[in-house]
Amino acid sequence: MTPVSARRGAVYVSVAATAWGTGGAAGALLFESGHLGPVGVSFWRYLLGAAFLLALTRRPWRPRRLTWHVLPVGAGMAVYQTAYFAAIAGSGVAVATVVTMGATPIFTAIGGCLLLREPLGPVARAALAAAPAGLVLLTWESVVRAEAGAGIGYALLSAAGYAGVTLFSRRHRTDPQGTAVGGFVVGAACLAPFALPAGVLPELSVSSAALLLYLGAVPTALAYGLFFRALTALPATTVSIISLGEAAGAALIGVVLFGERLTPLAWGGCALLLAAVAVLALKADTEM
Repeated sequence: MTPVSARRGAVYVSVAATAWGTGGAAGALLFESGHLGPVGVSFWRYLLGAAFLLALTRRPWRPRRLTWHVLPVGAGMAVYQTAYFAAIAGSGVAVATVVTMGATPIFTAIGGCLLLREPLGPVARAALAAAPAGLVLLTWESVVRAEAGAGIGYALLSAAGYAGVTLFSRRHRTDPQGTAVGGFVVGAACLAPFALPAGVLPELSVSSAALLLYLGAVPTALAYGLFFRALTALPATTVSIISLGEAAGAALIGVVLFGERLTPLAWGGCALLLAAVAVLALKADTEM
C-alpha cells in the first residue's frame, strides 16, 4: 500500500465529506422514486458500494480477505446507519443530525486519547469546540421547532457506532480497501434481515436506477474508500472533525438545488464549521 501523507489524507476526507453531503439528497429522492425505505436504501448503498470498489480495485479481491477486522466495521456501519434513521423517525432530521454529528467527534476524541494514545494539540482542541458549535448554529432554527423525544438516544447510539468504526479502522489500518469492501459486505448482510421483509426491490425507472448507481458509486464507494485511506495518515479525531464538512455541504446543496433558505445565524454556523474544517485540513502536516 502506497503511504498517504497527512496533507493528502486531509484532502481525501474533505472530498469524502463533500460526497457524503450529497448522499442525503440522493436517499430522499430514492424514497420517492424507488419506493424504498431507509433500511432498503442503506442495504443497496452498501451492496453497490462493495461492487463498485471491487470493480475499480487494481488487484484481485477474494472472500478469504474478509478477516475478522471487517466484522466490527461492518456491524458498526449497520448500527450507526440504522440508529440514525431511527433517530430521524423519533426526533426529526434536525435534532438527529445535530446530536449524531455533534457527538461523533467528541466520542472519537475521548476514544482516541484513551485507546489510541492520540493526544489533541491546540489546533485540534479549538476545532473540536468550533465545529460542533457551527453545526448547532447551522441547524438551530430547525432544532428549536423540533420535538426531541426518544430519538436523542438513537442519535447518541449512531454517534457511538460511527466513532467506534473510525477508531477501530484507525487502529487496524493496513488494508483500507479491504476494510471498505468487507465492511460493506458485512453491513449489507446485517441489514438484509430487516430490509427483506419490508421489500428490498426498488421500483426501477431510469431516475431511480441512476440514483441507486450514484449513491453506490459516489457517497459510498468513493467516499468511504477515501475515508479509510485518510485514517492511515491522520488521527481519528482530525478525520471525524473534517467529516463535519458534510453538514455544510448538505446545507449548500439544499440552497442551490432545492431552493432552501438559510438564516443569517445558519450562514454564520456554516462559515464557522467550514473554517474549523479548513484549519484542520491546512494544518494537517503540523502538530495539532
